[in-house]
Amino acid sequence: MSSKAWEDATLAAAVFAVDPAGIGGVHLRSPAGPVRDRWLAALSRALPAPPRRMPVGIADDRLLGGLDLAGTLQAGRPVAQRGLLADADGGVVLAVMAERLPPGTAAKMAAVMDRQEVVVERDGVALSHPTRFGVVAFDEGGPDDDPVPIALTDRLGLKLDFTQIPPREAPEIDFGDVSDARALLPRVRCGDEALQALVQAAVALGIASLRAPLHALRVACAHAALNGRETVEAEDAAAAARLVFAPRATQLPAPPEQEAPPEEPPPPPPDQQDPNQDPPPPDDEQQAEELKGPMEDQVLDAVLASLPPALLAQMQADYASRERARSSGKSGALHKGGHRGRPSGIRRGEPKAGQRLNLIATLRAAAPWQRVRGAIKPRVQVRPDDFHVTHYRQRRETTTIFVVDASGSSALNRMAEAKGAVELLLADCYVRRDKVAVIAFRGKAAELLLPPTRSLVRAKRSLAGLPGGGGTPLAAAVDAAGALAESIRRRGDTPLVVFLTDGRANVALDGTGGRPKAEADALDAAKRMLASGAATMLIDTSPQPAAQARKIAGAMQATYMPLPYAGAQTLSQVVRARAGG
Repeated sequence: MSSKAWEDATLAAAVFAVDPAGIGGVHLRSPAGPVRDRWLAALSRALPAPPRRMPVGIADDRLLGGLDLAGTLQAGRPVAQRGLLADADGGVVLAVMAERLPPGTAAKMAAVMDRQEVVVERDGVALSHPTRFGVVAFDEGGPDDDPVPIALTDRLGLKLDFTQIPPREAPEIDFGDVSDARALLPRVRCGDEALQALVQAAVALGIASLRAPLHALRVACAHAALNGRETVEAEDAAAAARLVFAPRATQLPAPPEQEAPPEEPPPPPPDQQDPNQDPPPPDDEQQAEELKGPMEDQVLDAVLASLPPALLAQMQADYASRERARSSGKSGALHKGGHRGRPSGIRRGEPKAGQRLNLIATLRAAAPWQRVRGAIKPRVQVRPDDFHVTHYRQRRETTTIFVVDASGSSALNRMAEAKGAVELLLADCYVRRDKVAVIAFRGKAAELLLPPTRSLVRAKRSLAGLPGGGGTPLAAAVDAAGALAESIRRRGDTPLVVFLTDGRANVALDGTGGRPKAEADALDAAKRMLASGAATMLIDTSPQPAAQARKIAGAMQATYMPLPYAGAQTLSQVVRARAGG
């Protein structure tokens, strides 16, 4: 399958070189290496101008254009300069590490691609430049990283994946000169049949984006131009569907319904049949129905033939996990402020609370006012109103709090599983940057057995001597977990609370016995946990799924997992999946 994928990648580079701006771009999932380098080298040779590389943290004035600081200070008046997108007119922009591209930057690029024009009105300058360009977004992200902003990927017609292509199966590419195809492209026309086949194929494959059929149309026209044709044929439409639709497919097309053949009317009597009479002409609708569908079938067959086994399930799972990762990641939620992390923008304001002054932006704001302020060259007068600071965002650390039910006859068995789960999670802390805490409850109270830590030695020592048996003070355990989660949140981390219990509370919050009052207190505590906003999960440790455990989980809107026979490895996997989104 790798050789076929490399053939499609070669074809994708060729059609993209013919019409970069029309196709929009290429979303390329690939780590840095020889496979990507060979593909990019072949594409660069085919383009009319070398592609322009765009850094991840590019500022708006460099991306869109703005005030020329040196020219403004020299001339004493605002002087405008073009940005990267205006300079890339007719060419290609390389977005390196696109998974780290800020959503705001991606939205600005998308707006320029839609308008085909850069419009800037800021810092005392106003400029407008028409521009049409394509984008190659290098996606080097792993499962823990955010996806490339959809505002950009939805405008990139082609999607390639080199992660499963070994270098030995990716030979050097040489698809020749495409300048003739580029000159022929404006004369290529697409008929109604091919256009309808592409649209119907997109619908059949469950592709929601309305831009996908438009991208497929441009790819089909470029493919026809590569083959010297001025009309899009079935071969061109099939190639376009394979390149554009296959990576986006979310479902298999439904099989055609088998309709029963209509009953034939009885033949007329022999004496009423004229041997010289011609048979009646076929109905227009019947004739159209007979001719309908050949190109659509070819387009769908081309897409289905390019789908490897289980690819649809893999794509759906990948899409779901990435959507969940937008709200909660394995490294915690995003928060702004401070002076660490990735830059999230430049704002006017004084540097306070550890914020850093952005010197270039500050000078740029002060430059247009030097003549008014009577500044003497080469000095520059800077006032507090000119100050700009750089804002950063970083991921909070995640602390997983295990709340372990150590009461009853099953305590020894469940504690062994909890110990194993904590130890397995600690082994991943170096990669995940997670901490782990353990609260055990038995008798009449809950005890913080292990404060938040990454120390595997401390975790083992704390868990080793935990006794089992006694009552089930579930309400006290929920309140203790809520208090610990709140303290973790105040430190700037993200808490995840995991309860391992059967939910059968029999000790009230005040320490007295009695199941009805204990269950009522546990439900009240669960509601308080819900109000705190902490992410929660309840793993039912009873031999059979317990109604009371499900009720407690519902009160705190926790993820409920009945695991009557789960071992330590299963518990660890479930918690990792919940922490990762």
